[in-house]
Parts: sequence; structure tokens; C-alpha cells
Amino acid sequence: MVVKIRLKSRMPLVLSPVSSQKLALALSTLLVPASVAAYVLGCWRLGSDLNLTGEFAIRRGIFSHWQVWIALGAAMHILSFGLGRYARRSSFPGSDARPI
Repeated sequence: MVVKIRLKSRMPLVLSPVSSQKLALALSTLLVPASVAAYVLGCWRLGSDLNLTGEFAIRRGIFSHWQVWIALGAAMHILSFGLGRYARRSSFPGSDARPI
């Protein structure tokens, strides 16, 4: 017995400008709480170094330094801002918004 399976040929997945803008907006929205969490961990570590808070959860490694957490938070914050600007540009259909 011979079974033939016919598959329809499909076009490869290509992101349109609108869908890539929606993806950028979603990532921008998710990066804001992540950057706040990194800032909080950096402040906790700095407070731990100054004996103002309890002991920091991460004792060794690169993530045991407050500078790393603050820099990571700043990088995510800047990336979130850039993705938000890209997502809000005026190429949405029917949009009369102007770029900032």
C-alpha cells in the first residue's frame, strides 16, 4: 500500500511592518518591569554593601555587584524606549500620529 501525502506549498513567514511594530511594542512593554526589577536588585545590593538592608541573595559571580544590575536596568530601559519609539511611528494604517 502506498500513501501519498500532498502538502500545499506556503510562502515563508515574513513580518510586515505592522506586525513587527506590534512585536516591538510588546517587547517594549515587557522590558519596563524587567528594568525596574534590575534597578531594585541594584539598589538592594548597594544597600547591602552599606549595611542598610539584609544580605543580598547572590553572593558570588558577576551578578553579585550593584553596578552590573544598575547598568543592566539602564540598558533595558534604553532598549524599551527605542522599541517604543519604533512601535509608535506613524506607519500604522489610518494613524495620524507623528513621531516624537
